[in-house]
Amino acid sequence: MGEQTAVKFPQEVIDEYATLGVDLPALFSAGHLGTRMGVQIIEASAERVVATMPVEGNTQPYGLLHGGASAVLAETLGSIGSMLHGGISKLAVGVDLNCTHHRGARSGLVTGVATPVHRGRSTATYEIVITDDQDKRVCTARLTCLLRDIDSSTAPPVAG
Repeated sequence: MGEQTAVKFPQEVIDEYATLGVDLPALFSAGHLGTRMGVQIIEASAERVVATMPVEGNTQPYGLLHGGASAVLAETLGSIGSMLHGGISKLAVGVDLNCTHHRGARSGLVTGVATPVHRGRSTATYEIVITDDQDKRVCTARLTCLLRDIDSSTAPPVAG
């Protein structure tokens, strides 16, 4: 189903994780799903993760942005923020996702912005606001991730 490509991260974030031996783009490529959905990471830190996604190709039969597409964008952003918060010794695993869909989007790009609500030792919760090209809120989501200690069976891919 097409070539798998990695989600784009800012180069300084990739470099930071590469010094720790982690291939960040491979870790958060989202596989074929991220490629198909066109998710593009604009900014990534534990304090704020921003990405865009096209509406075209991610619609339901009525021509509106599919609620599941919004959920994929939200979970991707919240997971990235949680992973960056947890650092090299933790693996972020989503355990709860809640999405409220406020309005439809028929064209253009939607932008998701994830900001932390709680950043603890074992869990991280992010609020994700998704807006359309007119900066109108399309969806509000909340994701909670469990931060698990990395062991040999859950180790992320290493660079190189």
